[in-house]
Amino acid sequence: MSRRIQLFCCRVEKKPRDTALILALCFARIHPPEFFKEKYAVDEVHYVNEISSVLASKKPAVLLTLRGVNTDSGNVSKEASFEGISQFDVNNKILHPEIAECRVIKTDMELEVLRYTNKISSEAHKEVMKAVKAGMKEYEMESLFQHYCYARGGMRHTSYTCICGSGENSSVLHYGHAGAPNDKTIEDGDLCLFDMGGEYYCYGSDITCTFPANGKFTPDQRAIYEAVLKSSRAVMKAVKPGVAWPDMHRLADRVHLEELTQIGILKGNVDDMVKVHLGAIFMPHGLGHLLGIDVHDVGGYPEGVERIDLPGLRSLRTARRLEQGMVLTIEPGIYFIDHLLDQALRDPAQSCFINNDVLQRFRGFGGVRIEDDIAVTATGMELLTCVPRTVEEIEAFMAEGQSGAKTFDCLSSQKQ
Repeated sequence: MSRRIQLFCCRVEKKPRDTALILALCFARIHPPEFFKEKYAVDEVHYVNEISSVLASKKPAVLLTLRGVNTDSGNVSKEASFEGISQFDVNNKILHPEIAECRVIKTDMELEVLRYTNKISSEAHKEVMKAVKAGMKEYEMESLFQHYCYARGGMRHTSYTCICGSGENSSVLHYGHAGAPNDKTIEDGDLCLFDMGGEYYCYGSDITCTFPANGKFTPDQRAIYEAVLKSSRAVMKAVKPGVAWPDMHRLADRVHLEELTQIGILKGNVDDMVKVHLGAIFMPHGLGHLLGIDVHDVGGYPEGVERIDLPGLRSLRTARRLEQGMVLTIEPGIYFIDHLLDQALRDPAQSCFINNDVLQRFRGFGGVRIEDDIAVTATGMELLTCVPRTVEEIEAFMAEGQSGAKTFDCLSSQKQ
């Protein structure tokens, strides 16, 4: 089968090749084929009403159509269909795993686009941090983020529904949907957990910043935030080709348990806590996921890579070993979710490690998540996200930034 037919069947691949075939349909002005040849840098262009005759002239033995499930999101790709397709021998099973695997490792051009999405989205997060004040609505922050991404970065869409959780809402993992549409009034003393990412030419970003609405961490907020930051940096230091992603999740979990013990919420031996999966009470989601054309990108569980059916680990979006060119999120978090805490307190195997008197102080605390996008390099990783991360950086940026004077710059390429 020729490459032309293959590329057509995968719904015009995002990375054009010299021999790509594009079939164009315009709903307003109908441009000539030469317009699309120049626009997409391809050799051959036809209109959609010519699909059947063009393909028949190629005499393909089989047409490969793209149909399959994203093992992360569960979304099913829409299979190509056109008038006259019944005259061809069609196979819709071969292509999807091959295309999914191609998307796991990013090209240099794709990495440049992902760097751009992170740059603009990082700047938009910083604009939100400078603007936030008690008395504002969560959706005002969402609107400011979206406006900056579009006005300053040409990003018409976000990669997913923005999560703008303040106070107790910061412990709701997928807050911001239609049932809870970022509509709370932000209060003095609230922690703000804002998970937002812009999308550019279909390539996404996924960044979470957690910071105090009034610009100053309380001692308890600082303790939990620094526990999550410590786990994030431990994972970044450990990332390199060949590392198993579930081991990175386990590393983050262990750091959380050690830090929660230091704070006094937990007591006892951390190894024993790990055995009863206590970490999943405080971080019930997976550490991160592949990122690319989908914010939760394809390829997480190819044939031969199985899910681990254990608390926390079963929520991992991938269990692969890391390879150079992969792009992933690192997003550890600690949350105080009442029904999970109550569940642990009812379980003798877990409750023996919990200092309930101290835990009561954190009821209603909400949660902290720190999420960065990284690219795996030959020796480690490149940090794509650029926002204030330490307590000191955040407090200084918010104090000076609200007066319009503060800037926060990162190196253009940050590698660990």
